[in-house]
Amino acid sequence: MTLDPKIPSNQSPRRDSNKSNNRRSFLQTGLVTSAVAASSLTGANRLSATETNAVHTSSSTESPSREPIRMALVGCGGRGTGALNDSMTINENVKLVALADLKKEKCERTRKAMSGRHGDKVDVADDKMHEGLDAYKRVLEDPNVDLVLLTTSPGFRPYHISEAVDAGKHVFAEKPTCVDPAGYRICLDAHERAAANGTAIVTGTQYRRQNNYIQAIEQIRSGAIGDIVSATSRYCSNSIWFKNRQPGASELDYQLDNWMHFIWLSGDQITEQAVHNIDAMNWVMGSAPETAYGSGGRFTRPEGSEMWDSMSIDYQYPGDRILSFMCRQIPGTQGDNGSVIYGSEANMHIAAMSGGSKIVDRQGKEVWSAKGSIADAYRQEHKDLIDSIVAGKPIVELKQTAESSLTAVMGRLAAYTGKKVEWDFLTEKSTLDLFPKNLSADDFPPSSGHAIPGKTKLV
Repeated sequence: MTLDPKIPSNQSPRRDSNKSNNRRSFLQTGLVTSAVAASSLTGANRLSATETNAVHTSSSTESPSREPIRMALVGCGGRGTGALNDSMTINENVKLVALADLKKEKCERTRKAMSGRHGDKVDVADDKMHEGLDAYKRVLEDPNVDLVLLTTSPGFRPYHISEAVDAGKHVFAEKPTCVDPAGYRICLDAHERAAANGTAIVTGTQYRRQNNYIQAIEQIRSGAIGDIVSATSRYCSNSIWFKNRQPGASELDYQLDNWMHFIWLSGDQITEQAVHNIDAMNWVMGSAPETAYGSGGRFTRPEGSEMWDSMSIDYQYPGDRILSFMCRQIPGTQGDNGSVIYGSEANMHIAAMSGGSKIVDRQGKEVWSAKGSIADAYRQEHKDLIDSIVAGKPIVELKQTAESSLTAVMGRLAAYTGKKVEWDFLTEKSTLDLFPKNLSADDFPPSSGHAIPGKTKLV
């Protein structure tokens, strides 16, 4: 701006076209524009995974040609520029051809930085740098873009993904992929359509591609710690950035600039940041949890922020297995980032970042360990994406990341409302839709304040 999912018993819902068309003024225009653009592209310009493979395979030899995958970045902040750098570092056959952001100066900074690092892999003309809320549309309309990296604030993610699928683009989507049940349903629909279209969607859940995480899961699956009894997971750090309102800024501009502090944009810390550990635990448990019950509060957030600064959630997974989960951002507190899976025979410790994994037996002896590099994992997700496109076997992993994102949302809602929240309620009945009905800078409403348990309703 950052493998075994539980598939809900209900079928993935299709979008209600009437509801979708009434949802949001600027997004409804984007859906129509993108669909028209996609339908008007010729087979030579609109690359599906199969067509991309054909472009990259010479007719006279089975070895791939050097024709690059043409990429665009939507969201030129630190995470977006980092994702772009990872892709261009690990992949030889890519070229950056377009950039989009709310502010053109961010596009210019990204182009300059990437040109300095990657030379002729960057070919972004001045008229291919787009700014504003609708800048992403220009990217999706561009027939010279094969792959789009979506790294704006998370509130926009489901809609950007859905429109990218409509436009026939391959997608890299940062986590989280949704911040409410409405966005989750859009993601499920987009997953199905991408799979049918033959277009890839890889997500920014790098632990799924980190060596020590993969090996830890293999050990657990093989029975190395016995049966999973329970687990703990923590994402506790210090503070997070906050930007004061600039003179003359509209309410919409202020919230977009300060996106982490508004729940429709970030989903709070548990969704925007701690989803990494929640995703890892869903992977460990082999499903999403059935219920969430928890609490938390806010002690140090600046006035005007909707975020809480601490949450503690008990997630109950099938088989009565409890995950005790905590996330916190309070200055001066002790940090802790990682997970412990308690088995009937031994315990698996999985540290976050590059901390590695280890098994400790009942006598406290370390009996197995594995190292891992998060930098390598960040790059591997982009290599896997490009390789799948070139091979004509596109990865589509949106569903599992949407389920992990909704798991984080479930914990947030449990804490916000003081209620036990059920997975089936969120996936089948909840009407919560945080995205604003109007994104006009002239009359965008101010924040209604932070959640208060007992007063905030579960809908």
